[in-house]
Amino acid sequence: MAPQRILLNLTLDLSLAALALPAALWMANPGTWPPTGWWVAGLAGALLAFLAAALPLRLPQQYWRYADMPDLLPVAGAALGGAALFWAGLLAAGGWRPANLAFPLLHAGVTATLLGGARLFGRLRSAHRAGPPSDVPAQPVLLAGGGDSVDLFIRALMAQRAPGYRVDGILAPRTRQRGRRILGVPILGAVEEAGPVLDMLRAESRLPALLVLADPALAGDALESLLDAADRHGVPVRRAPRPTTLDPATARAPSSRKIDLRPVSIEDLLDRPQVPLDREGMARLIQGRRVLVTGAGGTIGGELARQVAALGPSNLTLLDHGEFALYGIDLELSERHPNVPRRAVLADVRDEPRLRRLMEEIKPELVFHAAALKHVPMVENDPLEGLLTNALGTRLIADTARANGCRAMVFISTDKAVNPTSVMGASKRLAEMYCQALDVAARQSGGMRCVTVRFGNVLGSTGSVVPLFTRQLERGGPLTVTHPDMRRYFMTVREAVGLVLQASVIGAEDRDDQPPELRDGGIFVLDMGKPVKIVDLARRMIRLAGLRPEEDVEIRFTGLRPGEKLYEELFHGQEPPRPTGFAGLLVATPRTSDAALVGRAIDEIAGAARGGQARLALNGLARMVPEFEHAPNTPAADRA
Repeated sequence: MAPQRILLNLTLDLSLAALALPAALWMANPGTWPPTGWWVAGLAGALLAFLAAALPLRLPQQYWRYADMPDLLPVAGAALGGAALFWAGLLAAGGWRPANLAFPLLHAGVTATLLGGARLFGRLRSAHRAGPPSDVPAQPVLLAGGGDSVDLFIRALMAQRAPGYRVDGILAPRTRQRGRRILGVPILGAVEEAGPVLDMLRAESRLPALLVLADPALAGDALESLLDAADRHGVPVRRAPRPTTLDPATARAPSSRKIDLRPVSIEDLLDRPQVPLDREGMARLIQGRRVLVTGAGGTIGGELARQVAALGPSNLTLLDHGEFALYGIDLELSERHPNVPRRAVLADVRDEPRLRRLMEEIKPELVFHAAALKHVPMVENDPLEGLLTNALGTRLIADTARANGCRAMVFISTDKAVNPTSVMGASKRLAEMYCQALDVAARQSGGMRCVTVRFGNVLGSTGSVVPLFTRQLERGGPLTVTHPDMRRYFMTVREAVGLVLQASVIGAEDRDDQPPELRDGGIFVLDMGKPVKIVDLARRMIRLAGLRPEEDVEIRFTGLRPGEKLYEELFHGQEPPRPTGFAGLLVATPRTSDAALVGRAIDEIAGAARGGQARLALNGLARMVPEFEHAPNTPAADRA
């Protein structure tokens, strides 16, 4: 605060303290005044006593326009301290003093009232002064959220000179709050009563222009029903900024109080419960160890690199064959975790001599193998590339890591490996089989553990439907969906990788609580929740953009693509899921084979692939994965 402002505040406080003395004297002894000569010394003594109490409490440094309850405590302290010192001075001087022994309390009360009232007046006077004036009328909004978040949002609006929004009502978390008010705004009902409340407002011609979610925890089914109710009335839904950005105590500049509402994200609708993770176990597994992440430029590999870097490895090697993707994650980690020793390596997981030299050089203790070709139609177009990367590449990573003393390898698989209808899914199942066989052998005779983790789609991943829909929405549509009944499992990438690390801790360590199925080649499967209809996802994204499905944006069905299934499966019919005792993780026990047998099969398939013999390679794949029902040119549904 500028010295001039501090001096002004001090002058105002002294003036109010001077006014408080005669007022307190009159209240203590109405009609009885001290002698004329007493006033000069008495007033000077009262002001000196007030200064002695106020300066240590830094009262002149307060911002009056931001005054709140915490700021009134020093005011009360200064008033009490000043009154007590003044009364002690009167007693010591032995001159005239009020006969009413309650005078010190009255003096303190009047002083605190004047000082506190002036500050509150300053705050009220500064309300509606932030930002430039505007002739645009404020939009009426309905707030949804708990008391604190709603209170902060309304206060932030009050701090603006020309607020863009006017809160007409509140939807609270509980029904019993109906009829109460927050800062003068009525609570019209509970969040689950959004439909009836909007019906009432429409009948009264008071329908809001926006429904604003003030509570950041509002998600999942509750948010879904709220969106449905708002959609029926054509009311857009937006999220308020985080409460910390609305806190008036931190909003010292007018620009920081500007309220920018943001769209509701599709991730909010998943409402996947927060799974408790063994962070100590993850740190114990990774901290101080040499770690290699393959496919580090991809969605899963990149998030693995971020979370691994945060756990303090002694060295982190990032491997990818895409130059730009590798550059991006390496640059990000250099900014986020500059103290983690790091190396970015351009390499192909199918290049055995290159991998052998690299593994001999870095000698990783942990390998997270996320490199793969994952896009089903692309691999259908070039099936031999998918076989070489997904099957042979996994074998080469596992073999070269094991040969150089690696402690554990974690293989990222996919739900498309279950009853596969695509080369991508079947190639990942073959890679699963090899990793299973290595892990069974390691548990019997020692050596590198192979932990396999299988899961479905992650929101926002490269090639997934959400970025596709976003691009199509930006162009005005249409949104393309392959089939009205197409369903997929979804989870956020951060949650998926967190559970991958949790599975790594369980699978790579000898623990008493380890699932017994792992000894028989069991693999981890992430609990993906309920499958989501893709057409429902498309409709929801259109609504979240403030548009209407089929009216503003068309949804066009294009037919299943080669290798696609209507429903993805996480478990084969012969491998029913079993709980692990760890939230978010299940275990499956698909059939296992001998590692040497699977290894020879992969070599034969790779040899055929390198020779361009597609039929021979696919026949070898079908022998190893008998549940593979491939129809490269016709959708899976047409074969049923």
